[in-house]
Amino acid sequence: MPFIAAIGTYLPCWGCDVRRIIGDDEDAITLAVEAGRAALQGGATVENVVLVSRDLPLTESSNAAVLLAGLGLDPELEVTERLGGAPATLDALSSARPRTMIVGVDVDPAGAAAIVTADRGLQVRTAARVARSLPVRTRNAVGVVHDYGDPRLLHERGLVASLEAAWLDTPVAVAGVDHGQAAELCVGRPAELPTTGASAGLFALSHLAETGTTGPLVAVEQANLSGLTVAGGSAAVYRRESPARPKPSTIFVAEADIPISLAAYERAFEAKTRWEAGKFADSEQLDFPPRYRVADNGALATGYELVALPRVGTVYTSVSVHLPVPGLRTPYALAIVELDHVGVRALVKVTGAEPDSVEIGDRGRLVLRRVAVRSGVPDYGYAFQPEAGAA
Repeated sequence: MPFIAAIGTYLPCWGCDVRRIIGDDEDAITLAVEAGRAALQGGATVENVVLVSRDLPLTESSNAAVLLAGLGLDPELEVTERLGGAPATLDALSSARPRTMIVGVDVDPAGAAAIVTADRGLQVRTAARVARSLPVRTRNAVGVVHDYGDPRLLHERGLVASLEAAWLDTPVAVAGVDHGQAAELCVGRPAELPTTGASAGLFALSHLAETGTTGPLVAVEQANLSGLTVAGGSAAVYRRESPARPKPSTIFVAEADIPISLAAYERAFEAKTRWEAGKFADSEQLDFPPRYRVADNGALATGYELVALPRVGTVYTSVSVHLPVPGLRTPYALAIVELDHVGVRALVKVTGAEPDSVEIGDRGRLVLRRVAVRSGVPDYGYAFQPEAGAA
């Protein structure tokens, strides 16, 4: 019977109250990092990570290195990536050992939620698991989706039939379906969840934790079902859910694919994705980005260590670019951000805000974002999110 110590949630700022959409620089990994860092705010310890989504950017390769770097966790931690929806996330929770982070991520509608298990906290136990085959929606090896398009069949022979097979008490929350269906099946008035995929069950858990509600929580996808019983206790809930607003219109000039150099990508990866500066043992100065030096004897000095940089700062100066740039959505804003207490200024793009809205002196935080996709490889770095657009 796992216990949940902390829950973190994240919703992109773009969209409307009932449906959030990702920004141009966001994907499943950046959403997962935001939710995971929210869950870590209380200082919880993590020994392994489970990532659940149907929108993983890399399938031939692992997403673990970027995820751990963005979360600031040890690169040697075990990361399990699961392709699945709402039931897969609750299944992962059912079998989780203490000090496990479980992250559920969805891109459409967009949202992510993460939980950290512990030896005490909000207690949950496995109530049911039903596996049935009703492949209404399928995706082939090259990504082509086929939807059988029969919502009545999916409801009657999928959701209702699986609930009957599970022999559960009336649930207090149902994840994986729209709010209207969930309300018909639940006792009381369940919370309206922002997603219907892998993160939906964790969003439901965050509401149950905040309201002190106990009882069965059910997650469904097509005809598969996973159920937990929330038995009591408490968990800290940390939300990064800024108010929704319309996404700004931009111009995109295509046909400017810049090929990637994997050698350069690998060389800069740790410093870039972990937001670190270089520091030589004989100096207090931080070099960002990290770089080699020429020693007094003329030899090349390469022995610096990487030091974590603060993820908050103040805009030193900024500029908005309105001239269309091939390969980038325009307009966009750039800012030189002075990081707190370290004497480092970083040039970064602005995210989560309209380009002309950033001013000198604005406070904000540095967040992991996808800066480009080159030769099919997502390239990640940090952007500045002003406080007005941050939770």
